[in-house]
Amino acid sequence: MSNSAEHAHKLTPYARSLGIEIERLDDGAPVVVIDFSSIIEGRPGAFHGGATSGLLETAGYAALRARLDEEGRSPQLKPINITVQFLSAGKQKRTYAHGRITRLGRRNANLTVEAWQDDRDRPIASAVMNILMADREEST
Repeated sequence: MSNSAEHAHKLTPYARSLGIEIERLDDGAPVVVIDFSSIIEGRPGAFHGGATSGLLETAGYAALRARLDEEGRSPQLKPINITVQFLSAGKQKRTYAHGRITRLGRRNANLTVEAWQDDRDRPIASAVMNILMADREEST
């Protein structure tokens, strides 16, 4: 099983329902992709903001889960705050997203995520995520 296939089963049902997939690993974190389709269209010919946000969130959680797996940790992840910036409209093209962990502590993680289409240096959206990592025994 390839590295990206190993992580594919960890995508949420929501992510899978949108058609989000893991394409490859970059710096140990999954690069997730989504192809344009009618189910993610907002205004005619453009990505819906919710689909863009879902892609960013999926990429962030995938990056964090990949790192935690490497460390043998499996806490329950709970969002503290997710802030999305829409930089330009997503067109009718394949869109990519990749998360980067900026701080990983024992109980909290901070991430940045970017989504792009043709040029990775020209993102269409970005997000900052603050995640609480709760021990499974503590979370009820």
